[in-house]
Amino acid sequence: MDAWPLVALVAVSAAVAGAARRTPVPAPLLLVAVGLLASYLPGVPDYTLDAHIVLPLLLPPLLHTAAIDSSYLDLRANVRPVALLSVGYVLFATVAVGWLAHLVVPGLPLTAALVLGAIVAPPDAVTAAAIARRVGLPARVTTILQGESLVNDATAITAFKVALAAAVGEGMSWGAGIGEFLLAAGGGVGVGLVLMVPLHWLRTHLREALLQNTLSLLIPFVAYAAAERVHASGVLAVVVVALYLGHRSWQVDFATRLQEAAVWKMVAFVLESSVFALIGLQLPFVLRELGAYGVTEAAGYAVAVFAAVVVVRFVWVYPATYLPRRLLRRIREREPAMPWTSPLIVSWAGMRGVVSLAIAFSVPMATHDGEPFPARSLVLFLTFTTVIGTLVVQGLTLPVLVRVLKLPGRDPTAETLAEAQAQSEASTAAEARLDALLADPRNQLPGPLADRLRTVMERRRNAVWERLGAFDPVTGESADDTYRRLAREMIGAEREVFVRLRDERRIDDEMLRTLLRRLDLEEAAAYRETDGS
Repeated sequence: MDAWPLVALVAVSAAVAGAARRTPVPAPLLLVAVGLLASYLPGVPDYTLDAHIVLPLLLPPLLHTAAIDSSYLDLRANVRPVALLSVGYVLFATVAVGWLAHLVVPGLPLTAALVLGAIVAPPDAVTAAAIARRVGLPARVTTILQGESLVNDATAITAFKVALAAAVGEGMSWGAGIGEFLLAAGGGVGVGLVLMVPLHWLRTHLREALLQNTLSLLIPFVAYAAAERVHASGVLAVVVVALYLGHRSWQVDFATRLQEAAVWKMVAFVLESSVFALIGLQLPFVLRELGAYGVTEAAGYAVAVFAAVVVVRFVWVYPATYLPRRLLRRIREREPAMPWTSPLIVSWAGMRGVVSLAIAFSVPMATHDGEPFPARSLVLFLTFTTVIGTLVVQGLTLPVLVRVLKLPGRDPTAETLAEAQAQSEASTAAEARLDALLADPRNQLPGPLADRLRTVMERRRNAVWERLGAFDPVTGESADDTYRRLAREMIGAEREVFVRLRDERRIDDEMLRTLLRRLDLEEAAAYRETDGS
C-alpha cells in the first residue's frame, strides 16, 4: 500500500490550516477551497470517502475531543434547546427536506428523498466547534450549537437507516423505525453509562502518564465499537463517556492532564484539517458519478435543496425557541429569555460536514430486488453541494452577521475578575492548609523553604489581579506580563548554559533532558495558556 497519498493529505492539510490562522478566513473554509482546487491538479490521487472508515475511525475521536471540551453543567442547563435541535430538528428536517426534494426532482421516489433528507439533516460537530471558536459567539449559543452537534449524528444515522430500509425494500414501518431509534438511543446512552465509571477508574489508577494517555486514545474507539456491537448508537456512547471523563478530569494526575491536552490538541488538529480537505477532494468523484443527470440540471436541484435546508432550519428554530416559553411558565422561570438575534445565529450556523458525506457514500448501489438504487448519483451530488454550500455561504457570512448584530461576546474583564476571585479563595484555603501542616513537627522546614512556599502561593493569588491593573506606559505591559517576560528570559539563560555544558561534554544528553524538562515545567507554570498559542 502506497502511504504517500495519506502523508501528503495530512501534511498539506496541516500547512493550509496553519496558514489559515494568519488570514481572516476560517480554516475549514480555506481547507475545503484548497481541496476543491487540488482535486483537479494533475497527479493528485483520488481520495474517496468510505463510510466504513470515516464513521468508526474518524468520527469517534472527533466527537471525543468536542465532547471532552464541552461543559456537562452547561449542557445540562440547556438540555431542552439541545434536545429540540439534536432530535426534533433532525427528524423534522429529514421529513421536510425529503418531501421538498421529492416535489422538486422529477421521478425521485419519496423513500429515496427521505434518505437524502436524513443525510443532510445534521449540522456537523467539527464545523460547529471550529466556527464558534473563530467568530466568538455568546457562551449560551455556543453551548447549544455544540450540544446539538454532539447528539444529532445519532438521530440522523438512525433516521437514515429507517429511510434506507424503506428505500431498498426491507419494508420497515415507521412504528418499527421509531422503536429502532429509541433502542439505538437508549442503548448508546446505556453503553456509555456502563463504560464511563470503569474507564475513569482505570485512568485514575494507572501510574504512568504514558499508559494513561494510551488509554485515552483508545477510549472513543472502545465506546463506539462496544455500542455498535450491540446495535446501539456509538455516537451517543462516545459522547456520554467523554462528557463524564471531561467533568472529572481534575481527578487525574497532573502529568496526565498536561500530556493528554497536548496529545488530543494535536490529534484534533490533524483530523479536522484532513477531514475538511477531504470534503473538497470529493468533487471529481461526485461529478463522475452524476450519470444521466446533466450538470446544469443537477445544479438547479442543488440550489433548491440547499435553500430548503436553510429555510427548514429557520422554520424549526424560531418556534422551538419561543413557543415552549410562551406555553409553559416553568420554562420562563427557569431559563433566561433569548433575544431574537440568538435564534437567528443558531439558524444560520447549521453548517454540514463530513458525516453527511460519509453517510451518503454508504448508500448501496442496488435495492434488494437487484434494481439500481433510485437516483443514487444525484443523492451523492446533492449531499456534496449542500455541504459545500453551507460551509461556504453560511461559514463565510456568519462572522459578518455576528459583527452586524453586535452580539455580546465573552467579557474578558468579567472573566478575569471571576478567575481572580476564584484564585483568591483557593489561595486562602491553601494558606490555611500550609499553616496547619507547618504546625506539625513532622513537617518542619527551614525558614527559606517555608517562605518560598508562601511566596509561590502569594504569586498565584496576585497574578490574576495584576492583569486587571495598570499598564507600563513604555512597554504597554501589565506587571504580570513583565513578570512572565523576565521569567522567560531567566529560564532561557539557564537553558543556554545547560546546552553549552552538554556540548562541552560536562553533562550527558540524559541529564540535559532532565534539566530541560524541569525548566519547561517552570516556564509552563509561569505562562497562562491562550487560544492559538
